[in-house]
Amino acid sequence: MALNIVILTEDRYEKPLKKNRYINNILKEDYLLFYALKKLGFNVMRSSWSSKKFNWTVVDFAIFRTTWDYFERLEEFLNWMNTYSGKIKFINTVDLITWNLDKSYLQDFPKEDVVPSLFLKKNSRKSLKEISIQKGWKELIIKPSVSAAAWNTHRVSTKNINEMEMVFSNLKSFHKMIVQEFQKSVLTNGEVSIMVFGGEYSHAVLKKSKKNDFRVQDDFGGTVCKYEPKKNEIDFAEKIVSLCPERPLYARVDILLSKKGTFLLSELEIIEPELWFRFRKKSADLLARKIYESIIF
Repeated sequence: MALNIVILTEDRYEKPLKKNRYINNILKEDYLLFYALKKLGFNVMRSSWSSKKFNWTVVDFAIFRTTWDYFERLEEFLNWMNTYSGKIKFINTVDLITWNLDKSYLQDFPKEDVVPSLFLKKNSRKSLKEISIQKGWKELIIKPSVSAAAWNTHRVSTKNINEMEMVFSNLKSFHKMIVQEFQKSVLTNGEVSIMVFGGEYSHAVLKKSKKNDFRVQDDFGGTVCKYEPKKNEIDFAEKIVSLCPERPLYARVDILLSKKGTFLLSELEIIEPELWFRFRKKSADLLARKIYESIIF
């Protein structure tokens, strides 16, 4: 008897009436995985995670793909996971998703492997000037510790630190925050994203920001291209994945270069990372096979 697996998206991308290049890429990525799973004998469906019409009782497995509104609807998302995690097997697991939701997970990795970071509780009294002086960081990045796609992410320098104090204060009143030392290499070298499936390297891309910006996401005009990583980059990514509380079936390791030329983990995406299947033929087949093997064996 074939197993039923649903590819999870969000309301905006389930059946979009209007399409553009961005949405077409989302659909292409989801359906590359859709047909890769279908070839292995799964009954494959696709639905928004928050759908009230979808019949969740028939689902055996759910894989999080383009659920890119979860952090804006966090309480609803967590309630949905709590409702269905006992009835549906989540890929990645609910424990990994819960761990990865808050960027404080970065504290679970060796300090030398992570972009220097400070984690603040909601309503913290620390100011940006105080942090900058204490840490010796001339430029900072601030963002909520639960966020994605550069949501409420700001670059702070000596030139704008006074005006950013108000922004920071406002964000602290609603969110736990992460403050990081800005890595200038992102402006020149960009950010490398390495996809690791079942602990095994799959492929990589290079993301670069547009002129006069630091955000590499295509939402903000950034570009992405296929990238052939060096062995030590692959080794670093696989090491990071091996240090997770449990091995994820899919992960994206975002890497920046430090001032010393060493690799730094920017973020580890294992909830719903963009995986750029379209940049490597058969990468969706590799992930589908890893999912199949995890179920069968």
